[in-house]
Amino acid sequence: MYRHLIQVDNDHNKFYLYRFVEIRVISVFLFSNTCMKIKTLPKIILSRRAIFLSVMLLLSLHAVAQDSVAVDVVDVFRKLILKKNTPAPIVNNKGSFAILPSVGYTPSTGFEFGADISGSEYLGNPESTSLSIFDAYGVLSTNELALIQLSHNIYTARNQYNLVGNWNLGKTVIQDDGIGTGQKNPLTLPLRYTFLKLSEMVYKSILDNFYAGAGLTFNYYKKITQESPAAGQPGVYNELYSQQNGFDTDENIAGGFLLNMQYNSRDQPYRPYKGLYIDVILRTNTHWMGSQKSAMQLKTELRKYWSLSKRNPEHVLAYWIWGSYLLRGQLPYMELPGTGSDTEQRTGRGYTIARFKGPSFFYNELEYRFPISANKLFSGVAFFNLQTASNQQKTKLFQYWEPGAGAGLRILFNKQSRSNLCIDYGIGKNGSKGVFVGLNEVF
Repeated sequence: MYRHLIQVDNDHNKFYLYRFVEIRVISVFLFSNTCMKIKTLPKIILSRRAIFLSVMLLLSLHAVAQDSVAVDVVDVFRKLILKKNTPAPIVNNKGSFAILPSVGYTPSTGFEFGADISGSEYLGNPESTSLSIFDAYGVLSTNELALIQLSHNIYTARNQYNLVGNWNLGKTVIQDDGIGTGQKNPLTLPLRYTFLKLSEMVYKSILDNFYAGAGLTFNYYKKITQESPAAGQPGVYNELYSQQNGFDTDENIAGGFLLNMQYNSRDQPYRPYKGLYIDVILRTNTHWMGSQKSAMQLKTELRKYWSLSKRNPEHVLAYWIWGSYLLRGQLPYMELPGTGSDTEQRTGRGYTIARFKGPSFFYNELEYRFPISANKLFSGVAFFNLQTASNQQKTKLFQYWEPGAGAGLRILFNKQSRSNLCIDYGIGKNGSKGVFVGLNEVF
């Protein structure tokens, strides 16, 4: 799961803190031969000057480093704490298990206390079976913000079946700027709600790298409230959209079927050097599955990776497309696709979650990934993205584009899985900018 530490929006001179992650103190208990999976970190606020100096320092490390053995955060821990100077060898057939208690405070959530339990295991021969992963995360805060998240991505022996699921229960607040793209919006309104999201998919291998699947999804939102722009006036975005389209203003339900086709030739899921990933989903919301109105959506995702160097495959050009298109029917306001609507909420670096959204939404991003230190501990990225959304009035999909760009630092967290700690600085239009921190590559 990817979390935004801080997002600054100069349109409104406010700091938007969200995803329950701004400040954390982390204790780590390690189990098995591979160690640690950190999902939250202390808040980092970096000026552009500090980022520049840090990058220059790391580039200088690349020039003097002589160690060709891969070093990750675990090896640094072994050397500084355990006084073991030899980096651990890379073992590709081991699983892991970790428990990560955390405590923190933010102005938006108050004091918060939580825990993260994650694990991985091969359920078959590692040469022919992908790594299976599960994760459980929970947090409570004194301001009544809460989140419980369960997820799994399980591969049976020889990848004959792939079971993918996400369960989320929480209460949160986002900053809402309405629907569509193309205009600077002068009004941002907090939108609060509680939610339950359930999704389960089963894929069956049909050819080499090809999978077909089906599943169910159910999303329930309640206690939806949006602050009025002025005393005595109704909320603008959610209430107007819901009233015009016949939805409840304080409760949204969307449940239905999923039909999937997938192609996956990536050499590794967390940090691929080469390969192609394509996922096409047809989602149908039906009344008898609880949906307030019927609808059909086509969702598409493409990820392509090119290794630019045979000598060092870590020079990678990566391209990402994520789209959701309304084919018929109507969607409730809380289900409109937009910035951060992908499963890990990682689209749109440079903007807040849900900054742009609409009945149909398209996003694409190009990223260059490059090594910095010879021992692989540090690497970097530079990225550029574009997104567009429609509305129900005059704005059509692909009519207006919202750009974002930035650069980031990568710290090799676990060389067994190529897992990286990612620290990115992104900028967007109209003064939008922020620092984004997460585990594993954005895509």
